[in-house]
Amino acid sequence: MIDRFGRDINYLRVSVTDRCNFRCQYCMPHDGVKTMSHEDLLSFEEMFLVIHQFVSIGVKKVRLTGGEPLVRKGILGFIQSLSRINALEDIALTTNGALLKPMAADLKRCGLHRVNVSLDTLKPDRFTLLTRGGNLQDVLDGISEARSVGLKVKLNCVLNKDINIGEIADFVKLSRYWMLDVRFIELMPIGENVEYAIKNFVSTQEVLRQCPELVSIDAIDPSSPARYYQLPGAVGKVGLISPLSCNFCSDCNRLRLTPDGKLKPCLHNDMEIDLRSPLRNGENIMPLILEAIEVKPEKHLLDQHKTIVRQMSQIGG
Repeated sequence: MIDRFGRDINYLRVSVTDRCNFRCQYCMPHDGVKTMSHEDLLSFEEMFLVIHQFVSIGVKKVRLTGGEPLVRKGILGFIQSLSRINALEDIALTTNGALLKPMAADLKRCGLHRVNVSLDTLKPDRFTLLTRGGNLQDVLDGISEARSVGLKVKLNCVLNKDINIGEIADFVKLSRYWMLDVRFIELMPIGENVEYAIKNFVSTQEVLRQCPELVSIDAIDPSSPARYYQLPGAVGKVGLISPLSCNFCSDCNRLRLTPDGKLKPCLHNDMEIDLRSPLRNGENIMPLILEAIEVKPEKHLLDQHKTIVRQMSQIGG
């Protein structure tokens, strides 16, 4: 489906829950976020109907996010149901990795193709501080298990002046021996954590400054938000995702579905289209889906120094 700016909208990110077993400093306020009621969340059956409609007009890839998607009961069955949609070519999931070790084999068996694991520090004490209680070893074990069962793995590291600016080289070195992508992402000012994001912002250019041996390589997927680099002789790659310093809006091919059934044409924009009410009233939601594609903005609002109301955990990472 081509939008008014010539972008092929073939990717849907679906947040299955706003709940998470971590409380990361840059994602949630100190006291947490009031969770949505069970009645407000879309059921997996409702999400399946939405996804099926999107696939019918050309969506090829679905990524499940949260919150933490692995904390929602029934996630394995949901993935298995998606795997039966023949035209859906790629089913992916973003996770903090804490529950990945015991679930990796079942995720693969149910039809998941790849996982993105959020990992912002390799230091155990710092990890516990950042996540407000998480255990780094659980995540490392989860990554190892996911790779061993055949899931493709990417690591997402949000650059943070207060947390990991001194660990950039350590993350880059992981790509030398691990067949995976290590991706650095700029901290975005979203929700109540705007001041924190501004204070701790680090440009992805810092990665190239600290690791000048990285060599630019051709993009495998032109619609990917990452610009890729590689260490000489490395088996993995390093990606830089720069929504602030070098936005990728002209190639954006995605829409987002929130846990409570709101369709967001753009992450950093408060525009939302309600699908939950029409779904529950038995109405045809295709006109609303087409409307979301039609009104998808040309670019986000970050360069206008505007912020949005929802927390990232309420939208989906």
